[in-house]
Amino acid sequence: NADAFVLIGVGGSNNAARSVIEALRKDDAPEIIYAGNTLSPDAMNRMMKRLEGKSIYIDCIAKNFETLEPGSSFRILRKYMEKTYGEEAGKRIIATGTVGSSLETLCTKYGYTFLEFPLNVGGRYTAMTNVGLLPMAVAGIDISELVKGARDMQIRVHEESAEKNIAYQYACLRNLYYKEGYRVEMLSSFEPQFRFFYKWWIQLFAESEGKDNKGIFPSGVDFTTDLHSMGQYIQEGRRDLFETVIRIKTPANDIIINPDDDNLDGLNYLAGKTMDYVNKKAMEGTVKAHVDGDVPNIIIEMNKLDAKNIGELIYFFEKACAMSGMILGVNPFNQPGVEKYKKNMFHLLEKPGY
Repeated sequence: NADAFVLIGVGGSNNAARSVIEALRKDDAPEIIYAGNTLSPDAMNRMMKRLEGKSIYIDCIAKNFETLEPGSSFRILRKYMEKTYGEEAGKRIIATGTVGSSLETLCTKYGYTFLEFPLNVGGRYTAMTNVGLLPMAVAGIDISELVKGARDMQIRVHEESAEKNIAYQYACLRNLYYKEGYRVEMLSSFEPQFRFFYKWWIQLFAESEGKDNKGIFPSGVDFTTDLHSMGQYIQEGRRDLFETVIRIKTPANDIIINPDDDNLDGLNYLAGKTMDYVNKKAMEGTVKAHVDGDVPNIIIEMNKLDAKNIGELIYFFEKACAMSGMILGVNPFNQPGVEKYKKNMFHLLEKPGY
């Protein structure tokens, strides 16, 4: 019954949910507004203005509730909810955190709905938990199909032999390229709906593998748009990157390009062809050009962009990331480097104990 759902969170827990929401959100679902992912006052004020006149619910996702971005935003938004809804505010506030955290204590005191954040799951791996599934469901996404897709991929990569296991193949290819001097992996797709999926994928691999002075630097590009900016560097820049391209076999919708009697734009050679056909030829031409320019390419093919296939893709990357980290010789499930800046920041802010 809400106009908008405010998702408060930063890092993997936010990116995991947002990657799916931005790709698959239904048009008639509540607007998803993101908060708690920055400390910028300008961004916070702009976000607050978007709430005016809307019926909203909020969900604060914070595993240990020690990160300032979601914590400070949650404090400000709780005051807004109390001012706007009075005693009804508590029914509109949800929090997702670990049992025993100060976030749970806060929820117990004020009567907020509290959902458990799995203690043994890092934020970047939480798409198929309470953390990701609730906001995805609010966005109108069929989470049953999403989980089914992940489960199907889990069964597949656990039962396949090493020679046929696609997650293991991808993990091995990444590490072979790394040993040959390719230090950057660029994830790309020719579908703009993947723009936020790149952010999750980048965090997944950066936070899992970037340790002990090791790791492939993950990056993402949005084709064909970025071919007009990054294309020059990819084609003729330093030969230290390889590409992983997500190809979608069947589009959700398509458009036929009509003929034009005047043909003043010179595009009648496209008449009768679909936009998807043209888009795929752009992809094929790009891959060929980059491979000819000594940029290795890995192509990952999806049947279509829907909940089940996204679920498969998420589990595929999670499993491959774990395997790749093990091959590299690092622990893909911790992130000790992330905590170092926080200690300095808390000291400068004079937080007790720092």
